[in-house]
Amino acid sequence: MNIKNIFKPSNRNLIRELVASDFKLRYQGSLLGYLWSLLRPLMLFGTLYVVFVYVFQINKGSSVPYFPSYLLLGIIVWTFFTEATMGGMNAITGRGDLVKKVSIPKYVIVVSTTLSALVNFVLNLVILAIFMAFGRVAIHPSALLFPVFVAELIVLCLALAFLLSALFVKFRDFRHIWEVVLQVLFYATPILYLLQMAPAKLAKLMSINPLAQIIQDMRAVLITSETLTTKEVFGSQLGRVLPALLVLVLLAVSVRYFKHAAGSFAEDL
Repeated sequence: MNIKNIFKPSNRNLIRELVASDFKLRYQGSLLGYLWSLLRPLMLFGTLYVVFVYVFQINKGSSVPYFPSYLLLGIIVWTFFTEATMGGMNAITGRGDLVKKVSIPKYVIVVSTTLSALVNFVLNLVILAIFMAFGRVAIHPSALLFPVFVAELIVLCLALAFLLSALFVKFRDFRHIWEVVLQVLFYATPILYLLQMAPAKLAKLMSINPLAQIIQDMRAVLITSETLTTKEVFGSQLGRVLPALLVLVLLAVSVRYFKHAAGSFAEDL
C-alpha cells in the first residue's frame, strides 16, 4: 500500500463514489436526512451544557472561558472519532460483495469511510464557528495551528480504521470490544471535564492518550489559551511529542497488519 496511489485519478474517483454512496445509504429513508449529522452532536451538546452549566455550574467565574464553544469542540472531535473508527471497522465487511467480486485496492475502501466521517466533521466545525461568533470568541494567530491537529486526528482515525477493519474481518467480536473501549475512552478523555480536575499523576497518564492531546491542543489554539494542554501537564514538549509518536507507531503497525491480512479478505468474508 503506497500512500501516493491514493492520489491516482482512478483511486480518487473510486473514493469519491464510495463516499457519495455511503452518505446515500446512511440516510436512506430518513426524514431529516443529512441534518442528522449536525443534530446528533448538537443534541448531545445541549444535554451536557444544561447539566454542567445549570446543575454543576462548571462555568461559573473564569475557570472555563467560552465554555459552550469549549464543550462543543470536544463533542465534535469525539463524534468524528467514533464515526470514523466504527465506520472504518465495518469498511471491509460492509463492502463484502465489492471486495469479493471486484479487484480494487482494499485500503481505498477504508480511506473512504474516514473521508465520509470527515465531511460531517467539517460541517460540524461550521456550527462551531457560529457558536464562536455568537459567543464572541476572539480568534488569535495560534488558530493557524488548528489544521495541524486536525491532520493528527485524521491520521489517528485512519490508523485505527486500518487495524479495526482487518481485525473485524477475522474476529467479529471486535465490534463489542471496540464499543467497550469507546465507553472507557469517552470518560478517560477530557471531553466533559477539565483536565486540571484530575490528580497530577492521573493527568499525566491521561495525557499520553493522543485523543486527549489533540482535543486540548485544539481548544488551546482555537477557543482559549487558558486550556491546560498535555504539554503543560508534563512541563515539556514531551506531553505533545509522545502522543504524536504513538499515533505514528500505531499507523505503521496498522498499515503493516492491514497489508498482511488484505490478501485473505475475500476468503474470510
